[in-house]
Amino acid sequence: MADKLRPEYDLKSLPVRRFGPGRKSFGGSVVRLESDVAKAFPTADAVNEALRFLIRITKDNKPATRGRGSST
Repeated sequence: MADKLRPEYDLKSLPVRRFGPGRKSFGGSVVRLESDVAKAFPTADAVNEALRFLIRITKDNKPATRGRGSST
């Protein structure tokens, strides 16, 4: 099969799309889950929901801090 690409289309000048941890991020953070943890969550939304719940309950159950010099 003959190459029918026009000479003005220089594909060598195109950027290479990278995959994996070296690829460009478009906002947000990427967190790699261990396989046993990933099996518990079907989607990224499920992970975020569980983490937000954990954040909320740990904030709600934080013990009250005592001031300096408090004897109780």
